[in-house]
Amino acid sequence: MRIIAGKFRGHRITPPSRIDARPTTDYAREGLFNVLHNRVHFPELKVLDLFAGTGAVSFEFYSRGVEDILSVDKAPLSYTFISQMAEKLEMKGLKPLRADVFEFLKKHHQKYDFIFADPPYAMENIDEVHKLIMENELLEEDGELILEHSEHNDFSHLSGFSEKRSYGSVNFSFFSR
Repeated sequence: MRIIAGKFRGHRITPPSRIDARPTTDYAREGLFNVLHNRVHFPELKVLDLFAGTGAVSFEFYSRGVEDILSVDKAPLSYTFISQMAEKLEMKGLKPLRADVFEFLKKHHQKYDFIFADPPYAMENIDEVHKLIMENELLEEDGELILEHSEHNDFSHLSGFSEKRSYGSVNFSFFSR
């Protein structure tokens, strides 16, 4: 894995082999960030990365100028890896948090310009992530939620759905408030 663009372009991300995460592929991340590049001004964003795993999406946002990122994952190995990479690359505005995403969303009330969620594809209650974000109004007025999922999921019936993009086996559903 590598950071696609920005300040850390080309920097390799090498998580421990024991990390229990399915990283968003370089191809899918590049496609996603090409879409976002035409929609947002990165340095002004406040980002929440849920089920952060290897931190690849958080690192990509930071590399492109976002300096306010909260990366949430409950796995100790993910938390440690993201913390170490952020420290190594001096990403002072990237804050890792070790927490269960569902418990976090039930209690958290800060608003974000952009929320990215990459739950395990086999998770039964993926739509609960959307529900908690929308019910707790965690998106700014013109904020966006992107939910990564497999081709077997269809979230077009959920409130705020605007589009779905596919990059190989990786799918992103976009939602607005």
